Amino acid sequence: MTVTLGPASTDAPALTRAVPARPGVRLRSLPRPGLLVAGAYLILLVVAAAWPAALAPADPLAADPLAVLSPPSVTHWFGTDHLGRDVLTRVVHGAGHSLTIGVVATAVAVAGGVLLGLLAGLTHRVADEALSRTFDALSAFPMLLLALLFIAIAGPGTASLIVAIGIATLPHHARVVRGQTLLVRRANYVEQAVTFGQSRPRLVLRHVFPNVVGPMPVLAVIGLGEAILAAAGLSFLGMGPQPPSPEWGAMLSEGRNYLQVAWWITILPGLAVTATVVSLTVVGRHWQARFDGRRR
Repeated sequence: MTVTLGPASTDAPALTRAVPARPGVRLRSLPRPGLLVAGAYLILLVVAAAWPAALAPADPLAADPLAVLSPPSVTHWFGTDHLGRDVLTRVVHGAGHSLTIGVVATAVAVAGGVLLGLLAGLTHRVADEALSRTFDALSAFPMLLLALLFIAIAGPGTASLIVAIGIATLPHHARVVRGQTLLVRRANYVEQAVTFGQSRPRLVLRHVFPNVVGPMPVLAVIGLGEAILAAAGLSFLGMGPQPPSPEWGAMLSEGRNYLQVAWWITILPGLAVTATVVSLTVVGRHWQARFDGRRR
């Protein structure tokens, strides 16, 4: 018996069928797990900085001679240091110190960078050349070296640390703003505004400044991680907040002499610094990709 296969019936259901995309509907990819973890950690960090007592109600300076160098346990999750102080409590309360130093130093760098970058991009060519060469010369030196030079002149302390990090990271922001300013000042809408007779201050405030500061929040988030890392490094060298302040860099400095017998005093605050820098970098790179239009 021979069976002839004819054309398939149009009434038969198809096993696979392509679903056309409707106009105006975009398929958005789910956030990456790393981005979610980084965002959750940063939220926890902000809570620790704003309300440390909610996560660690104990006193970070309270010493217990009977619990000196106790390893991590149910009583002390992160162990205790050489004075019997709870390391977890000090790490939580130290988040406010480290985050405040990083945020204020980044704000100083961004504010100074925007001001000097606009000045370089809008002034005469001679002034622009002088400022540009200054930015290049400062950028050629490592950030920590410039910060150490300023602290050597002004003296150690929290205020000196903030200003030193702000000045050391300022040239990078200034160069970005200068480049954006040179692009914006040649745009058609700026030339039209000049043709219509708008004053120079009004031209800068209404047309140049809003279009120049667009990428600065993204750079500030990435720069915040660098500022926190630099603050921890300088505090480790004794240039920042002094003991018994529960600042992460100062905790690293205090625990380095006990690394062989009590690793948790140094390793756990170091992990807090590392997690903060990595999380800020992940979130900052994600925002930068969205700003550049590389990610939906």
